[in-house]
Amino acid sequence: MRVAAFLLLLAPLTVTAAEVEGVRIDDKTRVANAELTLNGAGLRKRVFFKVYAMGLYVAQKSSNAATLVEQPGPKRVAIRMLRDVSADTFNEALADGIRANHSEAEAKALEPRVKELGAIIAGVGEAKKGMSINLDWTGSETQVVIQDKPAGKPIAGPDVYRALLRIRLGDKPVQDDLKRALLGG
Repeated sequence: MRVAAFLLLLAPLTVTAAEVEGVRIDDKTRVANAELTLNGAGLRKRVFFKVYAMGLYVAQKSSNAATLVEQPGPKRVAIRMLRDVSADTFNEALADGIRANHSEAEAKALEPRVKELGAIIAGVGEAKKGMSINLDWTGSETQVVIQDKPAGKPIAGPDVYRALLRIRLGDKPVQDDLKRALLGG
């Protein structure tokens, strides 16, 4: 009886979301009418600058990177900017991450859709501190969502979204501790 009462007292203290550098990352979200769960959240740093807080949402949580990349159905990479970043810098990092985690032939095959994504980011101009950027996989296309509004047209093909995930979860992730955090570690 005492244990049950003690557990009831602790229930309101249960954390239902992550916090990264003061940014709240919700434990659930919806993409394409599917409820997704936060798999992990972490901080992207460049040298000693804090660039953004990030959360990875999936239908089935996993600590295996390959499983998450290949998992079917909607997903979301939620980015919350902690500093201003130019579109050029964002797109350079995107290209570097693609090259690091794909063969030359794979990167070449992705190039037209990566350019589409780059054009959407360029259209934004600058990712400002506090800005919300979601990279959503609907199950059939990638949609960039900025400040809760779709930006640009959706990009077809699952390979481009898998490529985006490999930048953070691949064999040569952009940042090892961010990969561990997104895997729930």
